[in-house]
Amino acid sequence: MDGGRIEDVAGLAAEVSACRLCADRFAATATAHAPRPVPWLSDRAPILLCGQAPGAQVHAKGRPFDDPSGDRLRDWLGVDRDAFYDRSRFAVLPMAFCFPGYDAHGSDLPPPPLCAATWRVRALAAMPQVRLTLLIGGHAQRWVLGPGPVGAAVARWREAPAGVLPLPHPSWRNTAWLRRHPWFEAELVPELRRRVAALLA
Repeated sequence: MDGGRIEDVAGLAAEVSACRLCADRFAATATAHAPRPVPWLSDRAPILLCGQAPGAQVHAKGRPFDDPSGDRLRDWLGVDRDAFYDRSRFAVLPMAFCFPGYDAHGSDLPPPPLCAATWRVRALAAMPQVRLTLLIGGHAQRWVLGPGPVGAAVARWREAPAGVLPLPHPSWRNTAWLRRHPWFEAELVPELRRRVAALLA
Protein backbone atom coordinates (compact mmCIF):
# COMPACT_ATOMS: atom_id res chain seq x y z
CA MET A 1 0.00 0.00 0.00
CA ASP A 2 0.99 3.62 -0.53
CA GLY A 3 -0.02 6.41 1.82
CA GLY A 4 -2.86 4.39 3.34
CA ARG A 5 -4.36 3.44 -0.03
CA ILE A 6 -5.88 -0.05 -0.07
CA GLU A 7 -4.05 -2.29 -2.51
CA ASP A 8 -5.92 -3.43 -5.62
CA VAL A 9 -7.04 -7.02 -5.10
CA ALA A 10 -6.94 -7.91 -8.79
CA GLY A 11 -3.37 -6.66 -9.12
CA LEU A 12 -2.29 -8.51 -6.00
CA ALA A 13 -3.93 -11.73 -7.22
CA ALA A 14 -2.04 -11.39 -10.51
CA GLU A 15 1.24 -11.06 -8.61
CA VAL A 16 0.42 -14.13 -6.53
CA SER A 17 -0.48 -16.12 -9.66
CA ALA A 18 2.93 -15.34 -11.14
CA CYS A 19 4.85 -16.30 -7.99
CA ARG A 20 7.51 -18.98 -8.42
CA LEU A 21 9.42 -18.52 -5.15
CA CYS A 22 8.99 -22.17 -4.17
CA ALA A 23 9.75 -23.75 -7.54
CA ASP A 24 12.95 -25.44 -6.34
CA ARG A 25 11.27 -26.61 -3.12
CA PHE A 26 8.38 -28.21 -5.01
CA ALA A 27 10.67 -29.81 -7.59
CA ALA A 28 12.44 -31.58 -4.72
CA THR A 29 9.26 -33.14 -3.31
CA ALA A 30 7.97 -36.63 -4.10
CA THR A 31 5.45 -35.07 -6.48
CA ALA A 32 8.11 -32.95 -8.25
CA HIS A 33 5.42 -30.49 -9.32
CA ALA A 34 5.63 -26.91 -10.53
CA PRO A 35 4.05 -24.04 -8.57
CA ARG A 36 0.41 -23.27 -9.34
CA PRO A 37 -0.81 -20.56 -6.97
CA VAL A 38 -4.57 -20.54 -6.41
CA PRO A 39 -5.51 -17.03 -5.22
CA TRP A 40 -9.19 -16.45 -4.45
CA LEU A 41 -9.18 -12.92 -3.07
CA SER A 42 -12.01 -10.40 -3.01
CA ASP A 43 -12.57 -6.77 -2.10
CA ARG A 44 -16.30 -7.42 -1.56
CA ALA A 45 -16.67 -10.73 0.30
CA PRO A 46 -17.67 -10.40 3.97
CA ILE A 47 -16.43 -13.91 4.81
CA LEU A 48 -12.79 -15.01 4.63
CA LEU A 49 -11.77 -18.66 4.72
CA CYS A 50 -8.23 -19.14 6.02
CA GLY A 51 -7.06 -22.68 5.46
CA GLN A 52 -3.78 -24.53 5.10
CA ALA A 53 -2.85 -24.96 1.42
CA PRO A 54 -4.37 -26.42 -1.75
CA GLY A 55 -4.42 -30.19 -2.00
CA ALA A 56 -3.60 -32.22 -5.09
CA GLN A 57 -7.14 -31.97 -6.52
CA VAL A 58 -7.24 -28.20 -6.05
CA HIS A 59 -3.78 -27.96 -7.65
CA ALA A 60 -5.15 -29.78 -10.70
CA LYS A 61 -8.41 -27.82 -10.91
CA GLY A 62 -7.20 -24.35 -9.93
CA ARG A 63 -10.13 -23.63 -7.59
CA PRO A 64 -9.98 -23.70 -3.77
CA PHE A 65 -11.82 -26.41 -1.84
CA ASP A 66 -12.94 -28.09 -5.06
CA ASP A 67 -12.61 -31.52 -3.45
CA PRO A 68 -14.33 -33.70 -0.83
CA SER A 69 -13.01 -31.44 1.96
CA GLY A 70 -14.75 -28.54 0.27
CA ASP A 71 -18.00 -30.50 0.12
CA ARG A 72 -17.89 -31.03 3.87
CA LEU A 73 -16.96 -27.38 4.47
CA ARG A 74 -19.88 -26.16 2.37
CA ASP A 75 -22.18 -28.39 4.41
CA TRP A 76 -20.86 -26.84 7.62
CA LEU A 77 -21.40 -23.36 6.17
CA GLY A 78 -24.89 -24.18 4.91
CA VAL A 79 -24.19 -22.94 1.37
CA ASP A 80 -24.16 -24.50 -2.08
CA ARG A 81 -21.34 -24.39 -4.62
CA ASP A 82 -22.73 -21.35 -6.43
CA ALA A 83 -22.76 -19.28 -3.26
CA PHE A 84 -19.38 -20.60 -2.13
CA TYR A 85 -17.63 -19.63 -5.36
CA ASP A 86 -19.28 -16.20 -5.52
CA ARG A 87 -16.43 -13.81 -4.70
CA SER A 88 -18.88 -11.20 -3.51
CA ARG A 89 -19.61 -13.62 -0.66
CA PHE A 90 -16.46 -15.63 0.10
CA ALA A 91 -12.74 -15.03 -0.19
CA VAL A 92 -10.05 -17.64 0.49
CA LEU A 93 -6.62 -16.93 1.94
CA PRO A 94 -4.67 -20.11 2.76
CA MET A 95 -1.35 -20.16 4.56
CA ALA A 96 0.19 -21.13 1.22
CA PHE A 97 -1.30 -20.52 -2.22
CA CYS A 98 0.29 -23.60 -3.80
CA PHE A 99 0.02 -27.34 -3.24
CA PRO A 100 3.09 -28.09 -1.06
CA GLY A 101 3.39 -31.67 -2.37
CA TYR A 102 3.85 -35.03 -0.67
CA ASP A 103 6.77 -36.44 1.21
CA ALA A 104 8.34 -39.83 0.41
CA HIS A 105 5.60 -41.58 2.44
CA GLY A 106 2.75 -39.90 0.56
CA SER A 107 1.82 -37.53 3.38
CA ASP A 108 0.97 -33.87 2.85
CA LEU A 109 3.86 -31.51 3.37
CA PRO A 110 3.17 -28.40 5.49
CA PRO A 111 2.64 -25.05 3.78
CA PRO A 112 5.99 -23.32 3.19
CA PRO A 113 6.27 -20.40 5.66
CA LEU A 114 7.77 -18.28 2.87
CA CYS A 115 4.35 -17.96 1.24
CA ALA A 116 2.61 -16.43 4.25
CA ALA A 117 5.65 -14.26 4.97
CA THR A 118 5.55 -12.91 1.40
CA TRP A 119 1.84 -12.44 0.78
CA ARG A 120 -0.36 -12.73 3.85
CA VAL A 121 -0.06 -9.26 5.37
CA ARG A 122 -0.64 -7.62 2.00
CA ALA A 123 -3.63 -9.83 1.23
CA LEU A 124 -5.29 -9.20 4.58
CA ALA A 125 -4.74 -5.45 4.25
CA ALA A 126 -6.33 -5.52 0.77
CA MET A 127 -9.57 -7.00 2.16
CA PRO A 128 -10.68 -4.63 4.95
CA GLN A 129 -14.35 -5.42 4.28
CA VAL A 130 -14.10 -8.91 5.82
CA ARG A 131 -16.39 -9.30 8.83
CA LEU A 132 -16.03 -13.02 9.59
CA THR A 133 -12.75 -14.93 9.41
CA LEU A 134 -12.86 -18.71 9.60
CA LEU A 135 -9.59 -20.28 10.76
CA ILE A 136 -9.57 -23.75 9.23
CA GLY A 137 -6.98 -26.06 10.76
CA GLY A 138 -3.91 -25.60 12.89
CA HIS A 139 -1.68 -23.54 10.60
CA ALA A 140 -4.23 -20.76 10.19
CA GLN A 141 -5.21 -20.90 13.85
CA ARG A 142 -1.64 -20.52 15.05
CA TRP A 143 -1.18 -17.41 12.88
CA VAL A 144 -4.05 -15.66 14.70
CA LEU A 145 -4.50 -17.43 18.03
CA GLY A 146 -0.95 -18.52 18.83
CA PRO A 147 0.43 -22.01 19.48
CA GLY A 148 -1.74 -24.87 20.63
CA PRO A 149 -3.58 -27.96 19.40
CA VAL A 150 -6.44 -27.62 16.95
CA GLY A 151 -8.94 -29.43 19.14
CA ALA A 152 -8.34 -27.07 22.04
CA ALA A 153 -8.65 -23.98 19.84
CA VAL A 154 -11.93 -25.20 18.34
CA ALA A 155 -13.29 -26.14 21.75
CA ARG A 156 -12.68 -22.56 22.91
CA TRP A 157 -14.51 -21.06 19.93
CA ARG A 158 -16.64 -18.88 22.20
CA GLU A 159 -13.44 -17.19 23.43
CA ALA A 160 -12.13 -16.37 19.94
CA PRO A 161 -11.67 -12.71 18.98
CA ALA A 162 -14.71 -10.91 17.61
CA GLY A 163 -15.37 -11.87 14.00
CA VAL A 164 -13.26 -15.03 14.18
CA LEU A 165 -14.25 -18.70 14.39
CA PRO A 166 -11.75 -21.60 14.55
CA LEU A 167 -12.75 -24.78 12.73
CA PRO A 168 -11.14 -28.20 12.32
CA HIS A 169 -9.97 -29.02 8.83
CA PRO A 170 -12.88 -30.57 6.89
CA SER A 171 -10.67 -33.38 5.60
CA TRP A 172 -12.24 -36.81 5.83
CA ARG A 173 -9.20 -37.78 7.88
CA ASN A 174 -10.83 -35.85 10.72
CA THR A 175 -14.03 -37.94 10.71
CA ALA A 176 -12.94 -39.81 13.84
CA TRP A 177 -12.30 -36.50 15.65
CA LEU A 178 -15.75 -35.25 14.71
CA ARG A 179 -17.35 -38.43 16.04
CA ARG A 180 -15.50 -38.07 19.33
CA HIS A 181 -16.61 -34.45 19.67
CA PRO A 182 -20.35 -34.32 18.84
CA TRP A 183 -20.59 -30.82 20.31
CA PHE A 184 -18.94 -29.51 17.15
CA GLU A 185 -21.92 -30.30 14.93
CA ALA A 186 -24.44 -29.77 17.73
CA GLU A 187 -23.18 -26.35 18.89
CA LEU A 188 -20.55 -24.78 16.66
CA VAL A 189 -21.96 -25.67 13.23
CA PRO A 190 -25.36 -24.07 13.96
CA GLU A 191 -23.63 -20.90 15.17
CA LEU A 192 -21.40 -20.93 12.08
CA ARG A 193 -24.43 -21.25 9.79
CA ARG A 194 -26.22 -18.48 11.66
CA ARG A 195 -23.32 -16.05 11.24
CA VAL A 196 -22.82 -16.96 7.59
CA ALA A 197 -26.51 -16.59 6.77
CA ALA A 198 -26.66 -13.19 8.50
CA LEU A 199 -23.73 -11.87 6.46
CA LEU A 200 -25.08 -13.21 3.17
CA ALA A 201 -28.66 -12.03 3.68
